[in-house]
Amino acid sequence: MVTSPSDFYEADAYARLKAFADSKETPCLVVDRQIFRKQLNALQHNFPYAKVYYAIKANPMVELLEILRDAGCCFDVASRYELDKVLALGVSGDRISYGNTIKKAADIRYFHEQGVTLFASDSEDDLRNIAKAAPGARVFIRILTDGSHTADWPLSRKFGCQTDMAIDLCLLARELGLQPYGLSFHVGSQQRDIGAWDAAIAKVKVIFERLQQEDNLTLKMINLGGGFPANYLSRTNELETYAEEIKRFLSEDFGEDFPEIILEPGRSLAANAGLLVSEVVLVSRKDRNSLHRWVYTDIGKFGGLIETMDEAIKYPLFIEKQGEVEEVVLAGPTCDSADILYENHKYELPLNLASGDRLYWFSTGAYTTTYSAVEFNGFPPLASYCI
Repeated sequence: MVTSPSDFYEADAYARLKAFADSKETPCLVVDRQIFRKQLNALQHNFPYAKVYYAIKANPMVELLEILRDAGCCFDVASRYELDKVLALGVSGDRISYGNTIKKAADIRYFHEQGVTLFASDSEDDLRNIAKAAPGARVFIRILTDGSHTADWPLSRKFGCQTDMAIDLCLLARELGLQPYGLSFHVGSQQRDIGAWDAAIAKVKVIFERLQQEDNLTLKMINLGGGFPANYLSRTNELETYAEEIKRFLSEDFGEDFPEIILEPGRSLAANAGLLVSEVVLVSRKDRNSLHRWVYTDIGKFGGLIETMDEAIKYPLFIEKQGEVEEVVLAGPTCDSADILYENHKYELPLNLASGDRLYWFSTGAYTTTYSAVEFNGFPPLASYCI
């Protein structure tokens, strides 16, 4: 348990978030636009040479999308439903990337009809679908990267392909009349090891050189993906340090005139802008001599905290009650035995904790509402508000 909200929020921002949250029923998420805008400004300041393609899946609140739209940002879209959401805000297709490598041919066609010309891919079948449904489109090939051991939420194995396959796909794209535009990778969400970008950029450099030297094919873009950190219990380097090191990696491999650079931030922009409030439902012990209590709260894995799976993301947790503390197991309210949030990592909560007390989960603005179940056990999706 954190001892001071000031470790995670500026005083006025926390007061604003908490005052609003305390006026609402639990569980709910409150997101502050000022914090989100501050995070975006910091990212653009530290990466002035990069285009920002916001990963909508992190938090698709319209108010946040409007901030990004007005700041000239682009959007990393994973489905036609996300596409419709940004199109409704007046965003044109040339500011959208279809970043999902797993997509139906009908959806490719729909994106193409809406003016989207930039598509991710990592397989031959997908490339052929793009060539048929979106002729002449620009494509970037996603490569496999290491980083799963140092990312809190790894994204390896399911997406991307190895170096030789990536080269083959770039050549196939050219044969199919597509524009082989660049390469992408993702080093894992909440990546704490900056060196993961170094290894990935070095792999990209090899592919760029081989295609140029052996096949006279010049790629123009590198999509660095996301992975920049939010402020959870496990601290990371500051964003400035990531930016300095990543620019150094790019310069070492490509010189000062490196290719077009794309970023796909999500967590790093939205997480710190959110405060989630829940209520203690029940406090119990499993036997008379148990050394810890079980604390059941009205939000769990299926209510929006799915990233506690395997205790991957450890959210800062605060309660206003003071006094002697004891280790607890934290669990959600549903009738599913998997709905345990933290059992190995023990949070310490006051011994006088009781039903009805409120728990404040910090840095919860990303991947909470979008992971919330529709009606498991009848519980509604996580309520959310933007202030």
